[in-house]
Amino acid sequence: MFDGSHTLELAPAERRARLRLARSTRIGPVAFHEAIAHFGSAQAACTRLATCSDANIDHEEKRLSGVGGHFLVIGDIAYPAALAALPDAPPILSAIGDISLLARPTLALVGAREASVAGRRFATQLAAVLGNAGFVIVSGLARGIDTAAHEAALGTGTVAVLAGGIDQIYPPQNAALHRGIAAHGLLLSEAPVGVPPLARAFPRRNRIVSGLSAGVIVIEAAARSGSQITAQRAAEQGREVFVVPGSPMDPRYAGSNNLIRDGAILVRDANDILSVLDRPAILSQCIETKKKTAPDLETARVLEALGAVPTAVDELVRRCQVSAAAVAEVLLALELDGRLERHRGNRVSLM
Repeated sequence: MFDGSHTLELAPAERRARLRLARSTRIGPVAFHEAIAHFGSAQAACTRLATCSDANIDHEEKRLSGVGGHFLVIGDIAYPAALAALPDAPPILSAIGDISLLARPTLALVGAREASVAGRRFATQLAAVLGNAGFVIVSGLARGIDTAAHEAALGTGTVAVLAGGIDQIYPPQNAALHRGIAAHGLLLSEAPVGVPPLARAFPRRNRIVSGLSAGVIVIEAAARSGSQITAQRAAEQGREVFVVPGSPMDPRYAGSNNLIRDGAILVRDANDILSVLDRPAILSQCIETKKKTAPDLETARVLEALGAVPTAVDELVRRCQVSAAAVAEVLLALELDGRLERHRGNRVSLM
């Protein structure tokens, strides 16, 4: 099996050969790695197998560049080592945004598309606190829990893994969030540009979400849901699985409670996650500090810019002229105090 070594940047000819091999008909991720193991290199494989043409790669590369993206090829220095170690690691990824996020500690946060208000609020709190603790938050840009996680972590670092092409906005109501992550986070996709998000692509996408991460946090997973499958795949990959419990009478938690029964780590707050990952507990400390200290200049600026009318977080950053991370921290403190309401499209207002 190819080991995805990151010690050296790929030679241009080998990199191009890997692009051709990866985009070839009937050669999936596992076959890609087996071909390189058998022939010794992608260049050698391309001389023996029917592979995608250079012209097709040039065409896709031009389309990807046209939407502001570029390829990440397994073996590139920037390709994440944790993902490269998987036997079915995606040979190539399309990327738009800040690739340096892939070098930081990463946690996935996933859950129900039709999430409850409480579930979305808890996802927001976890993502914000874990982001301030230094973790990049990975999710799938779906409705519900995914959306709440991305929005809360936009200022501290978030990665969205898409099921379709990197230019395909799904669901449509997350168009603004898609743009926000492209500008301030990172979008990744295994699919070529322009490919719609077909149903069979979502389980493949989920292995990347978990594979990028040190652990997967699950909120409101129904039985046999995509979130439960992602968690099971994470366990197979040797990742930690963290699950928020729920009422046994609520079908939205059937999968979550099954995961806990099968050995997943029960989560009551961020400290339950940080303690397993050997990080200092910060949740209660963060809340108490915000309650005890007088509003500083950054807080005052954010409060002045906020009102009853929902405002985009990106607009707050521009108005207040402070860092996105600082705005996210102030918003978290306001939300924990019950003074902030979050809206779709990464917008917030005072309550």
